[in-house]
Amino acid sequence: MKNLVVVVTGAGRGIGACVAESFARDQARVVIAERDEATGSRTETGIRDGGGEVLFVRTDVGLPEEIEQLFARVREVYGGVDVLVNNAGFGRTGSLHELTVDDWDATMNTNLRGAFLCAREAARSMRERGGGAVINIASIRAQAPDPLSIPYAASKAGVIGLTRALATALAPDRIRVNSVSPGWIETGEAMATAGSARHEAGLAGRPQDIASACRYLADPENQFITGADLVVDGGITRRLVFD
Repeated sequence: MKNLVVVVTGAGRGIGACVAESFARDQARVVIAERDEATGSRTETGIRDGGGEVLFVRTDVGLPEEIEQLFARVREVYGGVDVLVNNAGFGRTGSLHELTVDDWDATMNTNLRGAFLCAREAARSMRERGGGAVINIASIRAQAPDPLSIPYAASKAGVIGLTRALATALAPDRIRVNSVSPGWIETGEAMATAGSARHEAGLAGRPQDIASACRYLADPENQFITGADLVVDGGITRRLVFD
């Protein structure tokens, strides 16, 4: 990964921050795209203090103009991008009868439209550089939806479909496009305990597990992998099938 330019959206905390830190440890030039100034700056400082090369660009991927500004800034500083990790996302919960049009649009604009626009801008740069990799963070909710997270589940199913369409469209430019579908990722002790009991693997996932998957799909040596969805869920979707 040395000297590859890697853009990670939603990199202020959680999975996104871990992905950014992981690429930085592999000596990539990491660009943090995060809408929250405080968390984005914190991740940037942590990477820089660890000796990594990093640039923070405050970005709300729900706003097309800010996506364009992000990639213009990356081009200005680094000349282009080699790897994009579309991680930014969120979901609003509620029953079908409670969810509003705004809930639907806000979720889709960030999770799906944002991923599409970031991929489009990144692909323009990657084509000039002879290829690259786009990694979209989806979710097992695309296959095992929660009845209270309908917009989120739909958006993540869309991300998987987008991944397959982009893989076909960008193959002539030597741009590989894959997705990663995380399962139950540990964010606290209670969640870790519950996750351990429910997973076939006997433990909850860690952000590092998703970061490792992203590095694998970004590795220039893995040229034969495109259009795939890598499920990283400790086997929980297999259990759900049997349940």
